[in-house]
Amino acid sequence: MQSTNPRLLALFQKRIDGDDALLELARLRFQQAGLGTEFYASTPEELEWLLRFRANDTAPVTVHLPRGINLLESGYDAWIIHYMTAFAGVVDGFILHDQAEILTPPYQAALAVIDQALRNYPSGPMLFIEYAAGLAPAVFCELHEHLKDLPRVSACIDIGHLGIYYARELYRQSHPKHDICALTPADPELPNLITDIQNTVEQVLSKVLAVVRQLAGLGKALHFHLHDGHPLSTFSPFGVSDHLSFFSTIPIPFSFKGKKELTTMFGPDGLEKIIAAVTSLLAPDQLSFTLEIHPTKGRLPLGDAAYLFNHWRIKTNAEQMNYWLSVLVENHRLLSAILNRQNLKV
Repeated sequence: MQSTNPRLLALFQKRIDGDDALLELARLRFQQAGLGTEFYASTPEELEWLLRFRANDTAPVTVHLPRGINLLESGYDAWIIHYMTAFAGVVDGFILHDQAEILTPPYQAALAVIDQALRNYPSGPMLFIEYAAGLAPAVFCELHEHLKDLPRVSACIDIGHLGIYYARELYRQSHPKHDICALTPADPELPNLITDIQNTVEQVLSKVLAVVRQLAGLGKALHFHLHDGHPLSTFSPFGVSDHLSFFSTIPIPFSFKGKKELTTMFGPDGLEKIIAAVTSLLAPDQLSFTLEIHPTKGRLPLGDAAYLFNHWRIKTNAEQMNYWLSVLVENHRLLSAILNRQNLKV
């Protein structure tokens, strides 16, 4: 599905226990917000089923491929080509995690085979290689420098993953024996370390911006996974330090600079700088943004969606899903406002 505007999407999954009424709720909220969907679908058959919950037939769609794909194993390139081309004209892009061997000739040869096959389908989709394996960002950028002549393969820039990488590396320079992400707000040593921690967090944005500018400078379409984070975050039930809302703060049990909470790596202002950096280098139709924010604690009454759960006796999980969706919509409003300030129609 081609668009002349940036494509705005959000993570579309249950991630909360319950039946398919939760997906119907997600479809309703995505439809009301005008959001596209990023599905996680392990097979073409699963994606075909998930597409039933798409907000409408024109909403943008991206698909995250299975995490276990290894392009060095025989047959995966053909499987990816079969999967992607089956949804040409429906899916805008497929996302594939990077892996440790991204600079090896066999890995890049497999991507070249995929690229060549996709060129037979002018209506798409793109294959986006996501920064996800924790490699040095310079290595990830070098990969995409090597791939600059492959028009149908490009980068998925996960700003949260990049931010946490840089937070770890920057903190290790002054605390070589410590992992900043191993700390928690309850750590008894935190009051003695908090200044160094926040100084580290405040340096992350400039590092991420440098990567964004370098990859955007290649002139190819880019996909973004947008979410905030902080090394001390314990919000995620999945044990990660990122995938937070851009409105998040990190509570701490003591006062720091007059507050009992910490700012995150980006916040709304940092997100605006990232969007400004990439939109200054690429055309709107070369950009897609997925809000990849995970559920966190909270419940929200179902309101106009209550009818979807008439068969549920206990509505707790439905209200938790509704709260998560409200967080996605709130961040979508933020992203839309940022793009509108840059005179980009969304």
